[in-house]
Amino acid sequence: SRYLFTLPVRGSEGLYMVNGPPSFTESTAFQRDSGKNCKAVAFSKDGSLFAWCNGEKVNIVNVTSAELLRSFDLPKAVCLEFSPKNNVLATWQAYTTAKDGTAGVPNLQLHDVKTGKCLKSFIQKKMQNWCPCWADDESICARNVNNEVHFFESNNFNTIANKLHLQKVNDFVLSPGAQPTKVAVYVPGSKGAPSFVRLYQYPNFGGPQSALANKSFFKADKVTMLWNKKATAVLVIASTEVDKTGASYYGEQTLHYIATNGESAVVQLPKNGPIYDVVWNPNSVEFCAVYGFMPAKATVFNLKCDPVFDFGTGPRNAAYYSPHGHILVLAGFGNLRGQMEVWDVKNYKLISKPVASDSTYFAWCPDGEHIVTATCAPRLRVSNGYKIWHYTGSLLHSYEVPSNEEMWQVSWQPFLDGVFPARAVKYQAVPSELPSAEPKPAQAYRPPALRNKPVTSSKLHEDEPPQNMKPQSGSGDKPLSKTALKNQRKHEAKKAAKQEAKADANQESTQSSASQNAPRSAVPAVTSGDPEVDKKIKNLKKKLKAIEQLKEQAAAGKQLEKNQLEKIQKETALLQELEDLELGL
Repeated sequence: SRYLFTLPVRGSEGLYMVNGPPSFTESTAFQRDSGKNCKAVAFSKDGSLFAWCNGEKVNIVNVTSAELLRSFDLPKAVCLEFSPKNNVLATWQAYTTAKDGTAGVPNLQLHDVKTGKCLKSFIQKKMQNWCPCWADDESICARNVNNEVHFFESNNFNTIANKLHLQKVNDFVLSPGAQPTKVAVYVPGSKGAPSFVRLYQYPNFGGPQSALANKSFFKADKVTMLWNKKATAVLVIASTEVDKTGASYYGEQTLHYIATNGESAVVQLPKNGPIYDVVWNPNSVEFCAVYGFMPAKATVFNLKCDPVFDFGTGPRNAAYYSPHGHILVLAGFGNLRGQMEVWDVKNYKLISKPVASDSTYFAWCPDGEHIVTATCAPRLRVSNGYKIWHYTGSLLHSYEVPSNEEMWQVSWQPFLDGVFPARAVKYQAVPSELPSAEPKPAQAYRPPALRNKPVTSSKLHEDEPPQNMKPQSGSGDKPLSKTALKNQRKHEAKKAAKQEAKADANQESTQSSASQNAPRSAVPAVTSGDPEVDKKIKNLKKKLKAIEQLKEQAAAGKQLEKNQLEKIQKETALLQELEDLELGL
């Protein structure tokens, strides 16, 4: 059967293409580029074109036929990107000034893919956000220049069609999808004024009144803005570099929701700690956040920012929706062990729990069935390679580079939405020729004295179970969540224990006061009238009580210390002394 996809693999072994699934083999059509200097690769949005730079040239090939379409003489290019409809290839190289300090040559170039002509060159000093942003139909293209956003229309880069000028635009994101294009802009706060994110509809950039929505907030050194696919709302993760309370090494994050209809809210996250990841479901009506000190919580929210489903806690710091939005993977990569939880989103049922140790990269295949995980340099220099999985947990293909080599990048060939229809979710693991990749669980160290004894598990914390947060229909009162019920039970148990302890204490105090007030004879205790004498009597009684306890311990077979035995021997003398004091001799 014909392969479905092409995966480029870039590393010290050069650049080559792998075809698959079902079987994974190196493409014979695409000639391997064996140079160790391949700095960047890029697919067109529809996956039909592929470009790479090898330290000499930037080449573009047709993916299906592997025919070389264009070659540009750009030995220093380190970044590449196609415009959404494949009309323009943008390339970037590091900006350098001349030795005499005069301005350098423009280092961002826009090339016409069909003719190979350079349409425009710009000076773009920073590598961050180097690439201009296009609307999906290429009707407009925008770039941030000296804190204002410049807009070009129909790929005419010689005329600035529009400018969005606010005091200092730090970042902007164009909305995906059809016209009209919307723009989310971020302006950092200064001199006590808050930061804000504003949403505009192109080209209405009049005063503040022309904005579709506005959300201002303090505590933001940087923000990440995420549009949903339908372009109706933006999620903003605002973070500070330093957490002033000292609670977190990651700084402090807050999550804000802004809709194009003007609504906005702060998303209330029920656990304190960092926000590791936030992703929109491709259906645009739900999003998932992974947050809180480890073990982290993961929760799906609706557009009212109410929790819909809570996945409880676990070792995770990332979330990935499948292209059709029917499956969600929660994973713990980086400094975690690579556990993945694959969830059926419609029924909120766990499908599989594969483990991809040491992964630095994860990506869904456009078919919504397959997944690639990879261990890449420079993040990790050892055991570089990639694995292809089916979401049911089966490992279908695994490749590890030779020990003296490195792998820098692997990715799926993209396809446009709608090419692959959504398929029903399977729970049964698909067959695979490879053995399951379950790593052997590491045995905890046990001191020699405990090695032959039964294992008692002790956890630092109990993981919270997943729970459905949707209000059950038909019940007037909101049902209590599992956690709330658990807390309520705990509270009740504590209350009962307190009352029991109180009753015991009362009983004891009445008993002890009775025994103290009736020493050996039923005659009520008479005070001697001399506080000093009373004090001595009290102390003697205390000592005699302690001796009584020691005698009981000895009778129970406890080995007593030398000083404890000496105390017991003093009993007669103490009794005599007490009698003398009480008789007033």
